[in-house]
Amino acid sequence: MIAIEIREPGEPEVLVPVDRPKPVPAAGEVLIRVAAAGVNRPDVFQRRGRYAPPPGASDIPGLEVSGTIEVLGPGVSGVAAGDVMCALVAGGGYAEYCVAPAPQCLPVPRGMDVITAAAIPETFFTVWSNVFQRGRLRSGESLLVHGGSSGIGTTAIQLAKARGARVFATAGTPEKCAACERLGAERCVDYRSGDFVTVIRELTAGRGVDVVLDMVGAEYFARNLDVLAVEGRLVEIATLHGVKAELNIQAVMARRLTITGSTLRPRPIADKASIAVELRQHVWPLLESKTVTPIVHATIPLRDAAAAHRMMESSVHTGKLLLTI
Repeated sequence: MIAIEIREPGEPEVLVPVDRPKPVPAAGEVLIRVAAAGVNRPDVFQRRGRYAPPPGASDIPGLEVSGTIEVLGPGVSGVAAGDVMCALVAGGGYAEYCVAPAPQCLPVPRGMDVITAAAIPETFFTVWSNVFQRGRLRSGESLLVHGGSSGIGTTAIQLAKARGARVFATAGTPEKCAACERLGAERCVDYRSGDFVTVIRELTAGRGVDVVLDMVGAEYFARNLDVLAVEGRLVEIATLHGVKAELNIQAVMARRLTITGSTLRPRPIADKASIAVELRQHVWPLLESKTVTPIVHATIPLRDAAAAHRMMESSVHTGKLLLTI
């Protein structure tokens, strides 16, 4: 099969097509003939040598795929060869074939094409587990999404809005802010020209928001605390602008704040399986009714993975980038 290999840590040019043996599914796994694979920010970090795959995972980048199950590994039940699925994987997605744990596979939603479905797993698993499980966002509450035009952001805005929350966002251009508002954000603040704390406190009559979903990290940490309401929850999922920040403990105590966060890739299969069950129950009906839809900015041939990474790093996109086979 053709796969994309990271020749050495570096710029996008180190992503090169190579011939690799077709993987063989182990117990509890399936082999998927890939139709498309999602491109995600962790892939960029892996390419740069800053995010090693978990033990036992493929060195090939790629954390989500869609396609057709070709072979079942020992002990797999509940799915069959020929089923069209999307799957969360710990690596190996940038290839013509990919193995995936069977519990991390979900059927392509009815009415959705198989290519678009590749944009679901990484972002929807991440948003569900962080906004709704860890952040405990409920109908009638409010959410601030940083990076609202990203794959994570466009997913979080839509899911929160569909489940009855009031949604705000930040993004880096007026065009991206407008896109976030079309998806359901009441107001998107251009972080280059406005202060999200001031704007959102005005819009909430000084109360603030119940949950902040943050991927910026240290640079926003203090202001994220400032924008939270009493009993608010800050959920950290990435540290694009710093990993260390000072914490005003008295502010946490006075407003009874919760600070949490998670990474998805190294979590046990059982954890991801439980997220998949909840997605099938609570989110698949929204996808099948088109109340929520993955936002795909561009599809790019697998062999041009380097071009996809250049686009990812330029931040010109809104939503997801997909590699197609």
